[in-house]
Amino acid sequence: MPTAQNPILHGMNPDPSICRVGEDYYIATSTFQWFPGVQLYHSRDLVNWEELPSPLTRVSQLDMRGNPNSGGIWAPCLSFCDGVFYLIYTDVKNFHGIYKDTHNYLITATDIRGPWSEPVYLNASGFDPSLFHDDDGRKWLVNMKWDARYGNHPFDGILLQEYSPTERKLIGKPVNIFRGTDVRVTEAPHLYKLNGYYYLMVAEGGTSYRHGIQMARSKTITGPYEADPEPLLTTRHDRDYPLQRAGHGCLVDTPDGQLYTVFLCGRPLNGRCILGRETGIAQLTWSMDGWLRLKDGGILPPLTYTSDLPEAPVIPAPEKDTFDMDTLPHRYKTLRIPFTERMGSLTARRGWLRLYGRESITSWNETTLVARRLQNHHTETTVKMDFAPADYQHMAGLAVMYDSYNFFYLHILGREDGGREVRIICRDNKDFFDPLNGGAAEIPNEGSVWLRACVDGTELRFFYSVDGEDFTPIGGALDCSNLADEHYFAMGHEGHTGTFVGMACQDLSGCAEGEVCFADFEWMECRELN
Repeated sequence: MPTAQNPILHGMNPDPSICRVGEDYYIATSTFQWFPGVQLYHSRDLVNWEELPSPLTRVSQLDMRGNPNSGGIWAPCLSFCDGVFYLIYTDVKNFHGIYKDTHNYLITATDIRGPWSEPVYLNASGFDPSLFHDDDGRKWLVNMKWDARYGNHPFDGILLQEYSPTERKLIGKPVNIFRGTDVRVTEAPHLYKLNGYYYLMVAEGGTSYRHGIQMARSKTITGPYEADPEPLLTTRHDRDYPLQRAGHGCLVDTPDGQLYTVFLCGRPLNGRCILGRETGIAQLTWSMDGWLRLKDGGILPPLTYTSDLPEAPVIPAPEKDTFDMDTLPHRYKTLRIPFTERMGSLTARRGWLRLYGRESITSWNETTLVARRLQNHHTETTVKMDFAPADYQHMAGLAVMYDSYNFFYLHILGREDGGREVRIICRDNKDFFDPLNGGAAEIPNEGSVWLRACVDGTELRFFYSVDGEDFTPIGGALDCSNLADEHYFAMGHEGHTGTFVGMACQDLSGCAEGEVCFADFEWMECRELN
């Protein structure tokens, strides 16, 4: 039987929702401001996971221009009923201060790989929506309710409202079915019907180090719901445990009736989860009094687990991506907007990824950045690129980014004398700094350049090369612990993403269409250095 270590999905993969179709298992995770929206995975053994195409690929489904950092897609819910996949998701337009603008939508497909429908608008009363298919054929939406009244606790319980698939809208009045326990911050609801009860799974404690999974149950769907005397899973009582921030779960059964929960978790280094929140899994069992418990006992998520299913390996993603292809691999994301011919091309120079310079790397509208999740604490990422900047307003290079407020950018730009140079610009919670103190490394005016970023825990080092063999360090050792939610929390702010590394190009001159600068990337390699 296959065995794996938690987490099972590495890098930013929080808020997992899981469903089973026959012998196939699918997980959906949050993507925030990264496009396309919602990440999907497939497995047949709950250990080996293949990344699938994202479902939100069109602006008509997801328009994130202007969305704030850590806005966009929060907590999707994936379910399957009567031959149809249902995907519920939130597009968060604002979440700072006492107000949250959280628009909830539904799309459907008969094939997990699409095509997916145009969205049905549901509500905006809160986030973390989930769809429950009852055995009598009725469908119910649950989501947390946000209370924006100044001075009130903002998490005001779980709303239940019926959804009509024929009318394609919510019907009836919403009912608040569960206001949570004394832990508070009750969110992430999922409903299940098991052993004659409706079981409500929620997250509580907030998505940082007090996070956890709480169960409640009722004989009727509208309640009242009785809370389990203890949480199903949490690390809030053990800050030294290797997995932290565990919570926000979802249930799935196997064909023989075994129950598992997937959940988000983090692997902190020095109190910082620079990889973001990831996805773990645990097998469950029933207690004598009818509550779900971890099969291994206790409430701490298991560090390793063994699946009862036959092993079903998948082909691992390559470390090195050459761009002799027609479409970008699924793991590559862009910021807020889709990868179109306005951003780049895989055909303009065959075998290369051409990126056209657009707005600055801090823009919330039109940034040219193609990136993938950082999935390991010890990683070396290298790109080979051709770039002929005409001015210092033209720049392109390799970015290591949490969001537009926290990033490190090794880039080439033009000199006023017509030459090229390598610079670094960094941002730490909105404050810019330059480890070179305005300096730069001059490079030849022509020829390819190789850029490299080495992450070793919470230390980042940059290198460049003009021959692909000898790499010159630049900028010294950089503390990249700011690439984490915890850095936001320490400053009294809220962030929810994880670190990405990727290729970028900017043209700050605002050239007319067809005159914009471009950079060509032949390959990108991301090697784990364990």
